Amino acid sequence: MFQTERNIITNTPYTDSFDFDEIKDFIKGASKNLFISHHFKNSKKISVQPRGGFPTYDKVFELYGEFVRAGVDVLPLTIDSNTRLNDYEMAKKMLALSEETDENLLNGYPLITHGYRATRKMVTHYNTPISLRHGTPDARLLVEVALASGIFEIEGGPITYLLPYSKNFPLDKAFLYWKYVEKICAEYSTLNEPINRESFGPLSATLQPPAIVIVIQLLEMLLSLEEGVKSFSVSFSQTGSMSQDIVSSNVIKKLARKYADIFGHNDTQIHLVYHQWMGAFPRDKEFSDSLINTSTVIASMVRADKMITKTRDEAFGIPTPQVNASAVRNTQYTLNMLKGIPVITDKEEEENLTSMVDDIMEAVFNDPADTLWRQVFNSIKKGIIDIPFSPHIINAGEAITVRDRNYNIRFYERGNIPISDRCLEFERSKIDLKGMSLVENIIHDIGIML
Repeated sequence: MFQTERNIITNTPYTDSFDFDEIKDFIKGASKNLFISHHFKNSKKISVQPRGGFPTYDKVFELYGEFVRAGVDVLPLTIDSNTRLNDYEMAKKMLALSEETDENLLNGYPLITHGYRATRKMVTHYNTPISLRHGTPDARLLVEVALASGIFEIEGGPITYLLPYSKNFPLDKAFLYWKYVEKICAEYSTLNEPINRESFGPLSATLQPPAIVIVIQLLEMLLSLEEGVKSFSVSFSQTGSMSQDIVSSNVIKKLARKYADIFGHNDTQIHLVYHQWMGAFPRDKEFSDSLINTSTVIASMVRADKMITKTRDEAFGIPTPQVNASAVRNTQYTLNMLKGIPVITDKEEEENLTSMVDDIMEAVFNDPADTLWRQVFNSIKKGIIDIPFSPHIINAGEAITVRDRNYNIRFYERGNIPISDRCLEFERSKIDLKGMSLVENIIHDIGIML
């Protein structure tokens, strides 16, 4: 029955015709080096992964060459917006124009248009793990093509690739479409090393409270694991407070293992990914360098398994391959000096954050729906899960966050998020509006790195 659905999804004029037997044989015999799950198991080093993507095959091939020469650990494949929105006809037209004019008329690589047969040649040539970065609510065909190409890490999920990106796309459909993605990742995981799934922790990248970030990471992990995925990465992005990042990392690692085990997924590999600063970057490139280096130090302190990098040109648009590769090289240099950092904890902060996460998780599981995805769906509708600055119409938008005097992101208003009065009091006790209005504080807090 599921294979019938796959046949329908992949029967399209916009990409290669699928040979599922050949694809299975390819994955069975694929190099272990293409699997980041294998890399995680066999390396103690933090993997460095940049962002990047161009429309044409040749430019991505050149970009990968720059990255490999810079010592990259994981290559990115960023997908264009037309493909993300399932507008494959426009992606095809714009790729043709990009190739004809040598201009970048798409903001990423139209993987479906290029097809898995061509893309696989590039993937196997570099023999380095590649992560699919896309932001697609309906990624069924895209992920089929990616896996057939030899791309064995898939980022995203029904919450993290919808609520921060979309206004109207139906959330219930997103849950069902991502259920399909999890099934094929699980199926292909039995052929060689596990396919790694990774959730997108930055969300809207604006004043995200760690409790909400962690809850969403845990729920997307559980939705993936219940379909049979055996390798999963939870993630979060730099908050602007080193101490809060350390606390968040300690809590998310502890609770990811706890909830995976509670649901019977004791054999699952769980990894931590840290995103360098996802907010507005300074236009002063030396400040950008300092911000990136600080992010690298924090990644070492939180003992991330992988770090996703930025460049000193972040405030000026898409970086050149050379600038992007330079960021990878500099990050690797900094990481090499950061060995042996001691474990740091803040018991009071970790207890408060853990309590908030557990309270929200309990409320989700207490929903009377008969499946986990419906419990999560209902919880978002009720505002139990509420993402600040999400554009989606289903998101409640009632929770308000600001920074405290040490730049920690705190709940100012909880909305319908079921954190205890004690936790809210703890959060608010740390806030000092500095004589400004709440709105003035929020605007200030968004631009702290400028």
